[in-house]
Amino acid sequence: MSETQPTTGRPLAERVAAKLLYPTSRPSAKDLHAAVSGRNVLVTGASHGIGKASARKLAAAGATVLLVARSAGELERLTAAITAAGGVAHAYPADMTDMDAVDRLASRLLTAHGHIDVLINNAGKSIRRPIDESYDRFHDFTRTIDVNYLGPVRLLLTLLPAMRSRGSGHIVNVSTWGVLMPPAPRWAAYGASKAAFDVWLRSVATEIAADGVTATSIYMPLVHTRMSAPTDFSRVPGLTVDEASDLVCHAVTAKPVEIAPWWSTPIQVWTGLTRSRAQHFLARAFQRRGA
Repeated sequence: MSETQPTTGRPLAERVAAKLLYPTSRPSAKDLHAAVSGRNVLVTGASHGIGKASARKLAAAGATVLLVARSAGELERLTAAITAAGGVAHAYPADMTDMDAVDRLASRLLTAHGHIDVLINNAGKSIRRPIDESYDRFHDFTRTIDVNYLGPVRLLLTLLPAMRSRGSGHIVNVSTWGVLMPPAPRWAAYGASKAAFDVWLRSVATEIAADGVTATSIYMPLVHTRMSAPTDFSRVPGLTVDEASDLVCHAVTAKPVEIAPWWSTPIQVWTGLTRSRAQHFLARAFQRRGA
């Protein structure tokens, strides 16, 4: 499924299943405009998928969107499209695995724009690989941890002091529902890196709340994007990019502490009560499919 495919392009059964499993919230145009108009909104991973769609919607609502991704060409094209539509956008090509470059990026942003009102941490790296194919691929773990954990931490360590001194700011973390679920086979590198930043941000959020800085964790379900495309999710109901970006806009507007599928809490409770049985169930399921 391409990142531009409309919701109506999916089979009816999938659309119904997605609505039941992953109900989404789209803020009104008035509420979104009130939340972001005239404000600086930083979007990482803005060149494709959820980040790109979110940036377009936020710019249309009056935000000055600051676009970060590795792909300079894609960022320039997105900047041009937003500008042509009457919005304001600035491209900042950067590699989130280069900590020195991330530090320089944060300093450039503060110099150019004075402050960041909203940071949407959307950039991510996904790897699905069994452990017996990972023994000689330590770089799988270092590159996921750099993009999904250390890069965002490095960025926020520079941006947070300005947010706290101003007494305002909002951080939106596009996480994954997998962080809330029992650990799944083949997803060790991805799951661990996403869980690391999730715990880091939730811990930091308790410290910065008194300074007027808030945070929302979006435990995003499956979204059909180019990042998820290498794994065959054709039979699994998921959100479109448009639906996922609605969740991001809802997070920016309403600022809830978290957004998660309605069924995640019962599963967490069940897992906590039956941790060993859940582990055995997943192990048997993995063996039946074949390693």
